[in-house]
Amino acid sequence: MAVINRSLAAEFAADVRRDLALDPKQLQSKYLYDALGSSLFEAICRLPWYRITASESQLLSKHADEIAATLGDEGTIVELGCGSGEKLVLLAEALQERGASALVHLIDISSQALEQTEQRLGRLQHFSVVGHQSTYEVGLRRAVAQRQGRGPMLVLLLGSNLGNFDTPAAAAFLDRIRRVLAQGDMLLLGADLVKDEDVLLRAYDDPLGVTAAFNRNLLVRINRELGGDFDLSAFAHRAVWNTEHQRIEMHLVSLTDQTVRVPIAGTTVSFRRGEWIWTESSYKYTPDQIVDMGVAANLATRDQWTDESAGFALTLFIAI
Repeated sequence: MAVINRSLAAEFAADVRRDLALDPKQLQSKYLYDALGSSLFEAICRLPWYRITASESQLLSKHADEIAATLGDEGTIVELGCGSGEKLVLLAEALQERGASALVHLIDISSQALEQTEQRLGRLQHFSVVGHQSTYEVGLRRAVAQRQGRGPMLVLLLGSNLGNFDTPAAAAFLDRIRRVLAQGDMLLLGADLVKDEDVLLRAYDDPLGVTAAFNRNLLVRINRELGGDFDLSAFAHRAVWNTEHQRIEMHLVSLTDQTVRVPIAGTTVSFRRGEWIWTESSYKYTPDQIVDMGVAANLATRDQWTDESAGFALTLFIAI
């Protein structure tokens, strides 16, 4: 569906109005994931240049039984940003093999992602699934409020989604997650690692142009939902590695001087040729930096598994 509900539509419009007035102009990365954006991202995850999904899936497959054992006979799983649900199924199958049951909360702003994951989990026994079409924090609060005397809670933040937050925001987000966890609850965090610049740029500006389509689809969404008149041919996709801040930045670069109107957001925006909209940041880490972020949020590292060839880490934290 084009618009989730009036409240989220109003939030989208307000965010677009505010963020396009910034210098540099910005759009929040969470809005990349409408139905088409989610499908394009699933395609990105299958590209040979974007190794995050394959690497994380391999690590999960290898260590799923160890992770499942931490939940005991029953527990609660909360996935922040469930995507297609393929990685969650790896863990769910390990739980099923152990004869364990779980209440699973899926949190995503994409209705398509929720539907896909619910369908994947539907064939498994001993799982109750609740979907929350919401932001991470709203969905997590709802999941915690519905906790009913089960075993420990395991929160999944996979796909290097933490990397979409800048450094202070990532620290604050981990702290907010910790505040709603009980002692002994866990967080499984997937994070992409710092690696060669050329490798990173190919991952975010692939030769097939799928990532470029994913990025420009944000303008399609604004046109469709907010009445915008963005000309897609007047904007180019660009990926940049920011060495100082250890992040990939995705931009939409104006190819000409132009004016864009977004009536439902109540804004008219002028662009100079070469001016850009900052649509996403993807921060990269070292394994030690990941551990240190957990320590700062009062989360102890229980295990950390790394794929050195792909440069990816899966870290299991426990609330202390």
